[in-house]
Amino acid sequence: MLKDIRPAIVLLALFTLLLGLAYPLGMTRVAGALFPHQAEGSLIEKNGIVIGSEIIGQTFTGEKYFHGRPSATTGTDDKGNSIALPNNAANSMGSNLGPTNKALIERIKNEVEKLKAENPNAAIPVDMVTTSASGFDPDITPAAALFQMPRVAKARNLDPAKVEALINQFTKPRTLGIIGEPAVNVLKLNMALDSEAVK
Repeated sequence: MLKDIRPAIVLLALFTLLLGLAYPLGMTRVAGALFPHQAEGSLIEKNGIVIGSEIIGQTFTGEKYFHGRPSATTGTDDKGNSIALPNNAANSMGSNLGPTNKALIERIKNEVEKLKAENPNAAIPVDMVTTSASGFDPDITPAAALFQMPRVAKARNLDPAKVEALINQFTKPRTLGIIGEPAVNVLKLNMALDSEAVK
């Protein structure tokens, strides 16, 4: 019997070492050498301090900042209860609520009302009221940025044309011109607004 089981045990050990240890370590080293910024988490620094990542959304609430998509991620309070914790990178998830779910419908209605009050004459982009699958999408569509432009320009006492030019500057095109959709990184756009160049 041992004669029959031995090849299976040897192969299990071999593939565990090869595919469970050597391959991941090798790929980590290759990624670190070829793409060091991305391999380290695409971190963004300001004055030598890490303030965020290009690939993880952050919650901005002030009137003078562009806001990202709603986030469905959760966390736990000190008693172990599940609580809403927007942009919690340790708990990537969507809401998993279906289109007929009352909680989802109510949340979207509330978001729409707030956004209508902010910009009553504009159509509300869908990504301003829907969450992403990961729960912490760092980007918004150019339409969502343009929707928020009047509020941000007013709060910062800036010419709307200057803010629109900044949105255009930070709009990433489709990858290779065909993959994905144009997007605006919220953190980078807000950092640019905070810089001396636009004050």
